[in-house]
Amino acid sequence: MEFPLNVDVHCADGYCGRSTHIILNPVTEQVSHFVVQERQSPGIERLVSIMLIATTAAEVILLRCSKEEFAKLEAFNEPDFIYADVPQHTTSPNLTMLWPYVLPVKRIIDEKIRRIPPGELAVRRGARVRATDGWVGTVDEFLVGPVSGNITHLVLREGHLWKEKDVTIPVAQIDHIEEKVVYLTVNKETIAAMPSVPVKRRWK
Repeated sequence: MEFPLNVDVHCADGYCGRSTHIILNPVTEQVSHFVVQERQSPGIERLVSIMLIATTAAEVILLRCSKEEFAKLEAFNEPDFIYADVPQHTTSPNLTMLWPYVLPVKRIIDEKIRRIPPGELAVRRGARVRATDGWVGTVDEFLVGPVSGNITHLVLREGHLWKEKDVTIPVAQIDHIEEKVVYLTVNKETIAAMPSVPVKRRWK
């Protein structure tokens, strides 16, 4: 099953948002959830179990739940309002010339807290991919076993602009995965010899 990121997601009764991250266990490389950002402002991101996926394609994910059920799913990013010291010169242009002699003031800062299940991490489309001898591209999507929920392949996007292409890399050639970087066990030469297809650019 393809697991595309940054694509439209539809509930059983209509469009509900776009996929932004997958949530996986970095040890077992098993995907448990993915994240969908709602279409309505302020665009709350919600954790969606992969058990709710009806089917996927290159540019769409279809869910079994209704939009009402989707709206009740746990939020991935939640606001956390905290007090922080902010220099006064950042709040008033007239005080800029007095910095650093002005005292800080208290301001309420809106911080976003990610609700990631314990022991798992969130990986987004565009995370960097590193071969044994350097950077080779970014994550385009993952292919996941429909029964096991384990990653079977990484779809690597390499190149620039109109010369971009996708390369499918077996999970056996993934050393380990971090939130912002996927590390491979092969070098650039090996990846260059793998079959590839031109990227069909998505204009959304």
